[in-house]
Amino acid sequence: MEIYRIKDEWIKLGQALKAAGLTESGVDAKYAVQDGLVKVNSVTETQRGKKLVPGDIVEYDGRTLKIESGEL
Repeated sequence: MEIYRIKDEWIKLGQALKAAGLTESGVDAKYAVQDGLVKVNSVTETQRGKKLVPGDIVEYDGRTLKIESGEL
């Protein structure tokens, strides 16, 4: 499982996919989400604007990403 730390309270799903390197571009993230290939907390998510908060788990293309707060 990979960890992605956010500095704000939340990050949008599409942004997280791109920023964490799960997709190469925002366009790739858009299509992956629209095509139902991404799960958030084990539920298929089709809204790339879904707000992710610390503790959320994203699954895509055999990779798992956990969102954590960047604050220590």
